[in-house]
Amino acid sequence: MAAPEPAWVGLSDEALLDLRFCDLDLRMDQPRLERGISRLYEELERQGLRFRPRCWLAEEWFSPDGVPGIAVPFYLAHPRLARLERRMNHVVEGGTHPWFMRILRHEAGHAIDTAFGLRRRKAWRQVFGRASQPYPTRYVARPGSRRFVLHLGLWYAQSHPTEDFAETFAVWLPARSRWRSQYADWPALRKLEYVDRTMADLKGIKPRNSSRRFVEPLSENRKTLRAHYRRRQSGESPLESHRYDRRLLRVFAPAGRNSQTLSASRFLTDLRPRLSRELSRQVGMHPYLINQVMDESVSRARILRLRLRHDPARSARDAQRMVEHIVLDTLNRNREHYAL
Repeated sequence: MAAPEPAWVGLSDEALLDLRFCDLDLRMDQPRLERGISRLYEELERQGLRFRPRCWLAEEWFSPDGVPGIAVPFYLAHPRLARLERRMNHVVEGGTHPWFMRILRHEAGHAIDTAFGLRRRKAWRQVFGRASQPYPTRYVARPGSRRFVLHLGLWYAQSHPTEDFAETFAVWLPARSRWRSQYADWPALRKLEYVDRTMADLKGIKPRNSSRRFVEPLSENRKTLRAHYRRRQSGESPLESHRYDRRLLRVFAPAGRNSQTLSASRFLTDLRPRLSRELSRQVGMHPYLINQVMDESVSRARILRLRLRHDPARSARDAQRMVEHIVLDTLNRNREHYAL
């Protein structure tokens, strides 16, 4: 028999926000979580690795220093919390199975680094840099650089050497990964080959660090969901949102003026497949870059509550020019890395 739904499922968003994390009584044995974690373990086993990172629920995604495990965000443990997350942050990070697996593989890269102390190896430092360098609160991405793999959004591999390794590991791990052909003429291939050699050396070896400690588990977290979201919403977008806002406001209108028209976020979402195809052909740039621009455009349009200013046909033409200008502006600010 299915477990009964928790009492808080029927609460309004406002009432739910006043609950503490420890009051949610969430569990990891949810089908969607178990499916993804089981798949991760199968991929590690297929590569001959004995390492199996332990997973638990916490406020957000992370793999803690010193503990070879993975914290999974609370909102993935129940659809009601996922709906609240979407309302509060406009996106559910890891909310689909492919997205969940991408993040899980990335965090597994951090965890295996911790389990075997890889960052302390001289060869690791020669390939990725020093893990001890300060971790930036913001970073300036070079969208055209071929020295880094493309996996999670926002060119995350460029933010820090440890993230570079985790992203490279995540690209390498899946059995059907075509990393050799996809990165054949990229300097990033050297990093993938290093990961391939290193993981071959670790086959069948027991991890040096096997700590099973949970870090910041929900059961011990007395913070309210409201406090959590206030902290999250105080952060700034790493993609310099003001650059998007100015262009969006030229194409779309604030909700007050056209409250009955279609929302700009929905319009851009529906238009996205066509825009992506046309811009890939016309501008000749990598789909990854176009996807990042589209993601941020939809997110900012939703946050600003924008709606259509003109008829759909004109709005589609204006939106295509807007996205093309943002893509080209991004690349012009990174001319030395025009390879992408």
